[in-house]
Amino acid sequence: MQMRKQKEVKISYWAAHATTIVSVALVLLIIGIIALVTTAARRESHRLKESLEISVIMADSVSNDGAQATLRMLASRPFCRNPRLITKEEALVAWKADTGEDLEALFGVNPLSPEISFTMPAVWSDPDSLGVMERELRAVPGIEDVAMPGGDLVSTMNSNIARFSMILGVIAVVLLVISFVLINNTVHLTIYARRFIIHTMQLVGATNGFIRRPIVWRNCCAGMLAGLISSAVLGGALLLAPEAGFNEMGQIIGWESYGVIAVGLVVIGGGICALTASIATTRYLRKDYSELFH
Repeated sequence: MQMRKQKEVKISYWAAHATTIVSVALVLLIIGIIALVTTAARRESHRLKESLEISVIMADSVSNDGAQATLRMLASRPFCRNPRLITKEEALVAWKADTGEDLEALFGVNPLSPEISFTMPAVWSDPDSLGVMERELRAVPGIEDVAMPGGDLVSTMNSNIARFSMILGVIAVVLLVISFVLINNTVHLTIYARRFIIHTMQLVGATNGFIRRPIVWRNCCAGMLAGLISSAVLGGALLLAPEAGFNEMGQIIGWESYGVIAVGLVVIGGGICALTASIATTRYLRKDYSELFH
């Protein structure tokens, strides 16, 4: 008999919170997708900025050893990453492979100069930083010319990334507001069904905190469970992304970022459900018996 009562209570509990869990999970899933897209966009923009290559062309009089010394000097600069020296001989071989022309046979000597190519940190990709970098490079003895991405290209890329991030941020804020309203309505309906129980507990002398605490905790658990469900769906989507043709999706986002987003969804779900449950419970705690029928 006791086991039957416990089973009935358990079924009643899940039936009362099933709608809340499913509704909150769907809302959190949308927020999670926005967060994943934002993370992927930021990581990809960071990768694109750090893939921009700068080429430093040395003067004809600079030997390979001199270019090697310049390479070591540039490697110590904060804007230089992954520096690579292209010797005169390597430049000649590359020219012949690209154009089919043998410059050494044509001119009798190798007319090409050593080159140094490197990438830069993403923080140096704005036009002002590129200008500072170019002036510093041209001031180095032995450097004849500097080939770097055009300012218009960098400005356009930065503005597009900023615009895209702003749009995603606005969408995320709007969804968060909508989710709060939807979750508040869902939790409110759950507590509305228990309004007479709340009033009865008041009649027998239960304090507001004693009444509110288990309701808030149960809804908080329901919100966290919804966050776990939405996180599991997102994790499954990342695992199945390669099979769907999105081979680099998991690498771009990274499982560390996914973990942060998953924890955030659990915290947001539990926090919003707990907050809305507290507000709704307090509302019914302040009502008279006659007002409970409205």
